[in-house]
Amino acid sequence: MDEKMTLYKVFRNVLGPIYRFWYNPKIIGKENIPKEGSMVIVGNHIHIMDQCNVVISTKRNLHYMAKKEYFDGKFAWFFRSSGCISVDRSKKDEEATSQALEVLKNNHALGLFPEGTRNGLKEEYIKILYENYNMESKIDYKDFYKKVKKNKTSQMHYLEKLLEQKIITRAEFIDNIYNGNEFLKDLILNHRITMEEYLENILLPFKFGAVSMAHKTNSCIVPFAITGEYKFRSKNLVVRIGEPFEPSEDLEFTNQLLREKIKDLMKENFKNSGK
Repeated sequence: MDEKMTLYKVFRNVLGPIYRFWYNPKIIGKENIPKEGSMVIVGNHIHIMDQCNVVISTKRNLHYMAKKEYFDGKFAWFFRSSGCISVDRSKKDEEATSQALEVLKNNHALGLFPEGTRNGLKEEYIKILYENYNMESKIDYKDFYKKVKKNKTSQMHYLEKLLEQKIITRAEFIDNIYNGNEFLKDLILNHRITMEEYLENILLPFKFGAVSMAHKTNSCIVPFAITGEYKFRSKNLVVRIGEPFEPSEDLEFTNQLLREKIKDLMKENFKNSGK
């Protein structure tokens, strides 16, 4: 583990400045990350680089839980050398949970995403959208895939829900199918949905792993929220880190509290961006 953490520091010190320059994240609340003691730091998951924002926000070594597929590819050496914990999402991975609990029992820091997966459109769902909304009469599938891919799964599910509720029309859905999030923001501005409804629906359901492990090891939970886009010299990529809190014995309550805290952090980001 010590050798891995040495490499972790090298990666952070060398790649961190490159990451900062390229994506230009605005990080707020770094002082809320405890300098010592066991902690579970968790946030929403919108991009493969999400964990990098937390890594460059603290001098502490973070052990991130990452899907097994990352350890099977050509960059497996990088994930292993960075102290990541491999998780097989096709089953209840007891070995991964055991490693994560060990990290916390040794007063270290664990990072994970309670949504369980990146909130990006999967190809199966893209095919369903293409077929259900007769997009084949308007655009080739490959072009449709490229254009619609930037949306999030939760955004499209929410738009379909609004369509079912007749809050939006089918024509509006199709006209805005490539820019789901911007359309949702317009719906807020036009008072057709509320900010609270928007925030609740653009997060995927939270799994209980984070709050359960925090409770078992008496670790604090540190929430964070990411909003904006990952672009070169991004002007709206904001990471807001909230104050740590202690989990209660009621895991359902703690999980809902965590969700509310992340929603509040997202709301602050939007409020300060003027959107």
